[in-house]
Amino acid sequence: MGKHHSKLAPKEIKELSSKTGYTSAEIKEWYKGFLRDCPSGKLDRAEFQRVYANFFPNGDSTEFAEHVFTTYDRNGDGNIDFREFLTAMSVTSRGTMEEKLLWAFELYDLNKDGSITKDEMTELIAAIYKMVNVDPSASTSDEPRKSPEERASEIFAIMDRNSDARLTFDEFYEGAKTDASLLKFLEGQG
Repeated sequence: MGKHHSKLAPKEIKELSSKTGYTSAEIKEWYKGFLRDCPSGKLDRAEFQRVYANFFPNGDSTEFAEHVFTTYDRNGDGNIDFREFLTAMSVTSRGTMEEKLLWAFELYDLNKDGSITKDEMTELIAAIYKMVNVDPSASTSDEPRKSPEERASEIFAIMDRNSDARLTFDEFYEGAKTDASLLKFLEGQG
């Protein structure tokens, strides 16, 4: 979808429907909204960060939005086209647990080498804290807040079964599916 299209071709709709599970009507509605917000047919990094900032007005979502942008931008061209956008939306909104965890794994795997290090996890957790305006030094009496480093260490203690300081997708998947609060956190919701 390199150029601006006013309509999606029936073949594109069929492919997107097969890949995402959205109906033709849903795809057309998503496309109409996407073009309204992105008349060029592409969403660039800066605009993506502005949109994200609207969802988190009390925090700084810049770093987290950058990581999400990179995960959405499957072809690495510096823009999110409609196909990339809809595919990601499908996974995050109605994907299976395994699809959502694969997406989250790709988000945490900052250098895209197929594993997550404690530094990568710490960086993403720090970005989540900034986005939701959590100050780990400001503890409540009920529950002390953990720093991003402490939280990453805690997650690695649960998930890194072979203690090699790297999480594979299998370790990530197995660890996350056994702990509901961890799963929610890893998906960026908790």
